[in-house]
Parts: sequence; structure tokens; C-alpha cells
Amino acid sequence: MGVLLYWPNIIGYIRISLVFAAWAVYERPALFVPLYSVFAALDGLDGWLARKFGQTSRFGAWMDVVVDNLGRSMLWNQLFEWGWLVSSLEWCVFVCNHNTRGDQWKHSFAGSPRLIRAIMANGFQTPLGVWVVSGLHVLPVWMYLSQRGLLSSWLDWPLLIQVTGTLLLVVGRLFALAAEMWCIWTHVTYLICDEPVEKKN
Repeated sequence: MGVLLYWPNIIGYIRISLVFAAWAVYERPALFVPLYSVFAALDGLDGWLARKFGQTSRFGAWMDVVVDNLGRSMLWNQLFEWGWLVSSLEWCVFVCNHNTRGDQWKHSFAGSPRLIRAIMANGFQTPLGVWVVSGLHVLPVWMYLSQRGLLSSWLDWPLLIQVTGTLLLVVGRLFALAAEMWCIWTHVTYLICDEPVEKKN
């Protein structure tokens, strides 16, 4: 049970509370943006703490993705009526990856197509991987800021930068979609191949 009190997992609990706090003040950007930004920033801290203190665990790897999905699901569902489609897809991919690949899911794509290998290479720590992760994590925040005109009023960015940023993030999210569909397909293939053949009487 000590694993529940590992520092990375404590960060996870804090991040969950930040998601609910951000959700409660969704209509107040001056509060929502800082809360959600801290939630997102802490995502990097838990991995660093896990490595620094040797506190990696299957529970931590599982919870890290659960907390990420919780935050993005909240935001996508608030942003658009169809946001549930995005969050449902992400939860489905989570189930597929952790059911067959476990806590080592990031490192189990050696036999996948070239594009998928390139996306997943070095734990997303490549230019393409960063682009894809930006599409996953930054796009919904960007859409929140865009919907409320905050890219102009807060950041004073011209329309060209706003449109370019949106397009780049959408393309990154589409690359992520390609990887997600591959994960789902390989899981479906695993389930079909693993299905026992019924004996006929």
C-alpha cells in the first residue's frame, strides 16, 4: 500500500483536485486558465519525481494517464457538444493500451508502421512526438482561449498567428488520431486472435 503515497502519486491526487477546481470555475477564465495550467505543468513533475526517487510503479503509470484523460475529457466536453467523441476515443485507447501493454505501453510499438514508430520514438521526445503531444494537450486549451477571444485580448496575437497555431495543433492532433486508431486496431486484432474457437457438438 505504500505505493499510494509515492511522491509522483501524491502529485496525481493534487492534479485531480485541480481538474475539479478548474471545472468549477470554467466560465471564469482568470481562474480557470491558471488552475488548468498548473494541472498541465505538474504532468511533467510526477515523472521527474518518479525517476529521482526511484518511485516508478504500475499504479503510477496507470494513474498518470487516467489523470491526463480526466483533464482533457473535462475540457473537451465543456468546449463542444461533440467533445464526448474525443474524450471517449482517448479513454478507449487507454483501455486498449493498458490492457495489452501494461505500464510499458510507450515502449511496445517496435512492430508498428513507420509513422506510428516515429510518433512513439523515445517516449514522444522527438520533434514529431512533441508536435503530437501538443496536439493532444495544448489544442483543447488553445480552443478555450480562442473561443473566449483571449488569444487577442490577453496575448495580443494577430489573427495570422492564431490561425497558424490552430492549424498546427489540429494537424498534431490528427497524427495522434492515427496512433490512437492503430492502438485500437491492434487491440481488436489481439482480441480476435485470442478468442477461443467454440467446439461444435
